[in-house]
Amino acid sequence: MNKLFTAVLCAVLHSRIAAGIPLGDTSASISSSVSASLAEAATSTSDAAVKPSPTVPYASDDPNYWLWNETTTADPEAVRGSLGGSILGPQNVPLDKQNPDLLAPPTTDNGDVGNAKWPFGLSKNRLVAGGWIRTQNVEQMPLSTAMAGANIRLEPGAIRELHWHNVAEWAYVLEGSTQITSVDQLGRNYVATVNKGDLWYFPPGIPHSLQATNDSATGTEFLLIFNSGTFGDSNTFLLTDWLAHTPKEVIAKNFQDDIEDWDQIPGRDLYIFPGVALPSDQKPPEDPFGNIPQPFSYEFSKVEPTRYPGGSVKIADSTTFSIAKEIAVAEVTVEPGAMRALHWHPTQDEWGLFLEGNARATIYAASGNAQTFDYQPGDISYVPTGWGHYVENTGNTTLRFLEIFNTAVFEDVSLEQWLALTPPALVKQHLQLSDSTIAKFNKTKNYVVGPKSS
Repeated sequence: MNKLFTAVLCAVLHSRIAAGIPLGDTSASISSSVSASLAEAATSTSDAAVKPSPTVPYASDDPNYWLWNETTTADPEAVRGSLGGSILGPQNVPLDKQNPDLLAPPTTDNGDVGNAKWPFGLSKNRLVAGGWIRTQNVEQMPLSTAMAGANIRLEPGAIRELHWHNVAEWAYVLEGSTQITSVDQLGRNYVATVNKGDLWYFPPGIPHSLQATNDSATGTEFLLIFNSGTFGDSNTFLLTDWLAHTPKEVIAKNFQDDIEDWDQIPGRDLYIFPGVALPSDQKPPEDPFGNIPQPFSYEFSKVEPTRYPGGSVKIADSTTFSIAKEIAVAEVTVEPGAMRALHWHPTQDEWGLFLEGNARATIYAASGNAQTFDYQPGDISYVPTGWGHYVENTGNTTLRFLEIFNTAVFEDVSLEQWLALTPPALVKQHLQLSDSTIAKFNKTKNYVVGPKSS
């Protein structure tokens, strides 16, 4: 009994210290707590499974919901419960309304994980004849070391000139349709029109072009992902830029032409420029080496998603889009009140883009570090390998977003499935849950979970 008394006393003292309660005048309170704990311990010895005395305080039951969203009208304040205070100085109210969990973070947030949010709207936009481009890499979001993104708009007929990169290029068409052309290292060619919600992928070093069709009066817009966080324009090799920096007599010799035939080539790169759209069913030139055997495009929009209570998921990786050896994607929908379940990715970082709706996500980075971020359409998210997180719909419309990975095959680990397939007694000793609660854990992975049914 002396050992039990000592253990309980230490536990009570630890909890008082952790809670910041002064110890000088607490002897009577401690004595009362110890007596109660001893009595509970004595009566619990007859239970089939004895719960150990807590070695740390129990997690708080304080509510940590988001405090406002697009449906609320009150000005945001840096107040959560009894914590914080009103803002007396200047305030960017529209920005604070978009970020309730930064201004008044949940009490479960702790430490720092780095900035895991970047709105494309804050990226500098390069305007050119025929469209525009804005980018994101480690300069905007230092956390995003494995991938970088670009958002490109092309007017009907406009061309992103013939070029190649030293990293892979993956694309998701946001609006309209884009015609792509390419020739691989074996001289095999490829032409295809890629529509809204569909994908293309070019391996490193493979030359290609992108052109908006005339199928839509507004042209096309698409997302590009590169599997390097430092990627930028300096990593792009352009046809016109190369020839503008090559002596014309060398060009003429290479093509066995007269130098006069090359008098009107551009003196600098074209990058993006107006053009005449080719037919959407344009066929590639006849090729003595045949066509590329693995298509560079994939009709992702026609893939039927897997549906769950509260949303859906569909995945494209090298098991379905075989040429895409270095980038995979999951397109997720989450209904109001539902969430992308707690999970992590064991082998790759996650680069995300929010397409519709409003969301929040808490990112757990180990060692007590966790931070909550809020996302709107056009926002980029980033979660490094192994960091636990969820994505919750905080609005009253469907949430839709992309999870993109620098990998050949999509992988994630579900928190619920992990616990459901772990010996229940071990889970019980960790979390002090009842047998009935543990028995309800789903052994099949649910990517999306809906609100608790009544």
